[in-house]
Amino acid sequence: MRPASEAEKARLNETFVDLCRILSPSGEEAACAEHVERALRGMGLQVERDAAGNLLARLRGRGERTVLLCAHLDTVPARAPVEPVLEDGAWENANDGILGADNKAAVAMLVELARRCSVEGSPVGVELLFTVQEEIGLLGAQAFDKTQLEADFGYVFDHATAIGEIVTASPTLYRIEAEFLGKSAHAGIRPESGHSAILAAAHAAARMPHGRIDAETTANLGYFHGGVESTNVVPERARLLAEVRSVDPDKAEEVLAGIIDALHDGASHGDCDVDVITSKQVIGYRQKPSAPAVVAAEAALRAHGYEPKRIATGGASDANVFEAAGIPCVNVANGTEHNHEPTERVTQYALEAMLDIGLTLLEEAATA
Repeated sequence: MRPASEAEKARLNETFVDLCRILSPSGEEAACAEHVERALRGMGLQVERDAAGNLLARLRGRGERTVLLCAHLDTVPARAPVEPVLEDGAWENANDGILGADNKAAVAMLVELARRCSVEGSPVGVELLFTVQEEIGLLGAQAFDKTQLEADFGYVFDHATAIGEIVTASPTLYRIEAEFLGKSAHAGIRPESGHSAILAAAHAAARMPHGRIDAETTANLGYFHGGVESTNVVPERARLLAEVRSVDPDKAEEVLAGIIDALHDGASHGDCDVDVITSKQVIGYRQKPSAPAVVAAEAALRAHGYEPKRIATGGASDANVFEAAGIPCVNVANGTEHNHEPTERVTQYALEAMLDIGLTLLEEAATA
């Protein structure tokens, strides 16, 4: 497919700016979804919105293959209104807050890719999926009925690093919740009658695996709370929230077991009870270099002068959800920078390059 024209690039920038101005923190994506839906319907596309708020549109292709292209509509909470300004060739927020390029750079690219394909056709069938609540646990993708999809493989464009990186391995993630129950007592009169849940939880926290375990594995204690707002009560309750993630699922389970052991050891040390709940929030994946989705992405990048780099990441994306559902999916870096930070930005060059790469990707996907 031909590269984007100057008119298409200008419209891409306008679409991006319009999207960024619409605040859409997780759970509040309705206005952004309506904007995207209106644009797609204006191209003559049928758009389905599910109960969760996800949008699905389809484009017919000249060949038999179908691919999934996905971006998420939500952002992390914005501390300030978003007013995109162009500074030294890059879009930034004029106010002290996020820009929303994560993931509206990808949303804008897919809208303009759809505009081209709705007029000139596509080498492959395309399923365009815009998800909600990605930032708070991939909830939109998880709620979406994946049996509707016909794609042979798919792509999300949700990795905030330089264009060229392809996420071919992403972690399995466990969430751990622990509730410690001790015994309250007056701290000044009969402290020996009490059993401090805070001390039990602290003992557990000190013995948990933390931080970088190895190149593929991390653990984190993210929340610690207990007691009452009084110093004269031996605290009977404390609560911890932690996570483990690893590209190697066996390592994830090994570290998870270590955390659970530490929690029970802490409870025993403090003569308290502990209830532990674990949940596998994300299922990891690892793509082979020969996988068609990887081959097509690398060919599209090379066609535009980028040397592909396969990477493993400690982060998760909607790609994990589709992989778990049996749809091979690759997360492609889109050149955005400093996501989730007030200094978030994306260069005009990267924004426009991703549209060209996306168009070429459709050609490469037809034959990969």
